[in-house]
Amino acid sequence: MSPSLSELMNEYTTALAYTDDLWRDLSQDEIHWRPVPDSSAMGWHLGHQAAVAHYMIRNLTAAEPSPDGELDGLMDGATEERQRGDLPDLARIGEYRNAVAERVRYRVGNIERGDVGAPVQLRYIAENMMTAIINHEYQHAKWIGETRSEQFGHAMPDLPTSDFLTVVEGYVMVGVSNS
Repeated sequence: MSPSLSELMNEYTTALAYTDDLWRDLSQDEIHWRPVPDSSAMGWHLGHQAAVAHYMIRNLTAAEPSPDGELDGLMDGATEERQRGDLPDLARIGEYRNAVAERVRYRVGNIERGDVGAPVQLRYIAENMMTAIINHEYQHAKWIGETRSEQFGHAMPDLPTSDFLTVVEGYVMVGVSNS
């Protein structure tokens, strides 16, 4: 059974909360730590999760303006890893994540209510887009969690559970059959 758009939005909230549980109690030094120059800090992954959600909303559903254009460029996966070192403070990362999540909820809410030009077509787009956004959130949460526990020795929160989540090769995923 595939989750409905409303159920996907609940799963999105769960995914964001799980990521928050992984980083909100860490120091800025831990969030900015990079094992080697050609790697990404947890802070980059946190911003990247939001940037991808913003890009998908902007490019697939509505011409959504960026909440922070400077961070869009820094957090883009096309930005070379050596260029990912000048990360903002934790407050700015959190504000960026929250602003993007708010816009995702707003745009998908419009689609769910049918308050768009092509409501059926955009519902299909939104269902697939939200599945990708959620799975991308969990993809990067895995690396953040590994760094949190293996590098810094912090306990891990329990993995989220629902009828729509499964674990594939160690990655939490939504909307995927585990057969």
